[in-house]
Amino acid sequence: MALLMTMAWTTAPHAAPGDPAPSGGASGADPVPAIGRAWPVGLRPLVVRAWVPPPTAYARGHRGVDLAAPAGSPVRAVAPGVVSFAGRVAGRGVVSVELENTGDPPLRTTYQPVRASVRKGDEVAPGDVVGILEASPSHCPAACLHWGLRRADTYLNPLSLLPPRLLRRGPSRLLPVPA
Repeated sequence: MALLMTMAWTTAPHAAPGDPAPSGGASGADPVPAIGRAWPVGLRPLVVRAWVPPPTAYARGHRGVDLAAPAGSPVRAVAPGVVSFAGRVAGRGVVSVELENTGDPPLRTTYQPVRASVRKGDEVAPGDVVGILEASPSHCPAACLHWGLRRADTYLNPLSLLPPRLLRRGPSRLLPVPA
């Protein structure tokens, strides 16, 4: 009898207590479609710092997630869209992608610090490289990618773009495969 190795993902990665459900925005009233098909860095990166929505527009919060990755790592689009910005903001490289078929106003993902390999107007597919992670001073203990998501002026949890199968972790299991 042959054996098949499968992954039994059972828990969300690095979810902080009180994190909102991954399918909604700050209020839960603005659902985000799970259209992402790829992590922006690595296969299953460590979430160094979770999304913490601000209680008000100008209050303190963490308007994205930080994903551990070494400087020089390729940064990939998580979903299909059009590059709406690729350049430097306050000395840091930023790439922003307006996601297709996500409503009006559309969802927009941001990636920083990134040395862009795309230009405004370029179309990207999930997994396409949009740039290279820069070594930049940040609030992470080591290099990390800050990945954000917005609809107009509302910040949302970027992890909500990914389907549950990409978010869950658990032990590997060997299962019998019928002959």
